Amino acid sequence: MGIMEHLKSPETSSAKLQRWKHRICKYLKSSPVRHAKALLSLMSIIFFAGHAFGKPFITVASTTSTQNSGLYDYILPLFEKDKDIAVRVIAVGTGQAIRIAKNGDADVLIVHHTESEKKFIESGFGTERYDLMYNDFVLLGTRADPARIQTCKSVFCSFYAISKTENIFVSRGDNSGTHKMELSIWEKLESPPPGKGQFWYRETGSGMGATLNMASALGAYTLTDRGTWIAFG
Repeated sequence: MGIMEHLKSPETSSAKLQRWKHRICKYLKSSPVRHAKALLSLMSIIFFAGHAFGKPFITVASTTSTQNSGLYDYILPLFEKDKDIAVRVIAVGTGQAIRIAKNGDADVLIVHHTESEKKFIESGFGTERYDLMYNDFVLLGTRADPARIQTCKSVFCSFYAISKTENIFVSRGDNSGTHKMELSIWEKLESPPPGKGQFWYRETGSGMGATLNMASALGAYTLTDRGTWIAFG
């Protein structure tokens, strides 16, 4: 899992407020205010701008897996207390998190798909990439194990058994790091990856927590990262 600094430098609260004041003063000089209501409105803008930009913050685009693991609940209060900087987390799949950062809507990017991370840096969207931590994936199913994946010695054998027996498999289907890992496993099998039209293959288009809930409700198989599974269990 990698952490990347985005090219966009976060603007400080004082800089934002000064920029707004400059714009308002310029407006007043070019268009004299003749009515008290207009002046009151401009005063309100200054007041609310100062209030909104009172405390600096950074935005982190992150995977849902990292959020679901409980890491942010533990570490962010410590960071905010030490640095007096608020942290706003946007938790989505890896693909969407990268798109958010590319659009300039995040200062820090925390995702878990090395190939996509390196491409992000090479394309000039980020300044630095650091290895932050690691996670692995586990294939989950019911105790009944209708596809008998417990007899398999590899994840490829397990995926093949699920597709061969057409037992329900729940996929995130959201272009996240977990979804990318799942697709890479299907692609390495001799049989083609399951299509959306196959009744036993279900896509949630949601985060890991929602996908685990759906798999549990359906008595299905699913691929998840271990951190989320530990927190979920």
